[in-house]
Amino acid sequence: METSAQRISLKINGAEKQLDVAPWTTLLDLLRESLQLTGTKKGCDHGQCGACTVLVDGQRINSCLTLAVMKDGASVTTVEGLAQGEALHPVQEAFVAQDAFQCGYCTPGQICSAVGLIAEGKAKSAEDIRELMSGNLCRCGAYPNILAAIQQAMGARQGGEGR
Repeated sequence: METSAQRISLKINGAEKQLDVAPWTTLLDLLRESLQLTGTKKGCDHGQCGACTVLVDGQRINSCLTLAVMKDGASVTTVEGLAQGEALHPVQEAFVAQDAFQCGYCTPGQICSAVGLIAEGKAKSAEDIRELMSGNLCRCGAYPNILAAIQQAMGARQGGEGR
């Protein structure tokens, strides 16, 4: 039984795209394989590590668990779409300033998840941040620096010190 591709429309990092995708294509594979946006990483491919986290209509999701056809008409932001030209997003700046990465494999997912977490506005404490970021794993153990980076970015957004 042959299943034909479906045409979908997505806004990827601000650019409108018309794409023909097989119904079983995950958003992660569409981003990486079809659009060469390789910042989003394939980690566990089971939604357990968060390396594939992107923002869809401003909400953080695991792109490995999401079929691309399910997001027809949506706006998708990957780590490549966060910066404004040469100016890094405040969360990206904070990750650099706080040395919040070691190997860097989980960093794109951590950054996208942190951007979503800050936008949600639910994190009020370090414990809240830890809990709300628990779906993003780091094998290197850079968690203290990731926490510090998120706190710095939250402070910058709120006009405060961030720690």
